[in-house]
Amino acid sequence: MDDSELLRYSRQIMLPEIDIEGQGRLGSATVLVVGLGGLGSPVAMYLAAAGIGRLILNDFDTVDLSNLQRQIVHADASVGEPKIRSAASTLAALNPLVAVETIGKRLSREALEELLVRVDLVLDASDNFATRYLVNDACWRAGKPLVSGAAIRWEGQVALFDPGRPESPCYRCLYPEGDDQALNCAENGVIAPLVGVVGAMQAMEAVKAITGVGDPLVGHILYYDAKRADWRKFKLGKRPSCPVCGS
Repeated sequence: MDDSELLRYSRQIMLPEIDIEGQGRLGSATVLVVGLGGLGSPVAMYLAAAGIGRLILNDFDTVDLSNLQRQIVHADASVGEPKIRSAASTLAALNPLVAVETIGKRLSREALEELLVRVDLVLDASDNFATRYLVNDACWRAGKPLVSGAAIRWEGQVALFDPGRPESPCYRCLYPEGDDQALNCAENGVIAPLVGVVGAMQAMEAVKAITGVGDPLVGHILYYDAKRADWRKFKLGKRPSCPVCGS
């Protein structure tokens, strides 16, 4: 780590829980971000700013004018561009030290499993159950921790699923079945700062998992009610009949 890196990350390195060793772990990590919308925007930006060594960005959508109310990694000039290109440009300007790799297509099960071989952690910032189940199942088979987030209307949630911890449930324990219409911002609406709050919490859990600092959200789900400024943390156990992680 040279002098410029020490200066860039100095406020994190000052924390005794992080120090040079923790910053080095962040710099050596490869993280996959699935989805570059409302949640993926703050996730990718905070992880890049924090010094994650390599970010792999996956999205196959283009920037729409209606996205700009909350998807802060994109700008007005990006409308019509692929989201991965817009996001990569923003992250390069934010921190040129971070290597950014982009995948602009829907990942198949086989492609995702091949990709996870070189990934340390995954953040699911997608907006549909098919993708969430695909990512969850692949992470569980590969033994890679998964930080999951969701936000709609005025409510959000964050959880960490870690196959490396025997007590950890998986995403299917939380949602055995899903209703995509309930997740659709176009149908339900979403307040702009909510995705920033939830995405920032996802990035925080990722940093904690990579550095080994603090208590991870394994075995819990954190709910946020923005209208009431209310955070609630609930225990989430394994579902015995879960087809992915159950007994």
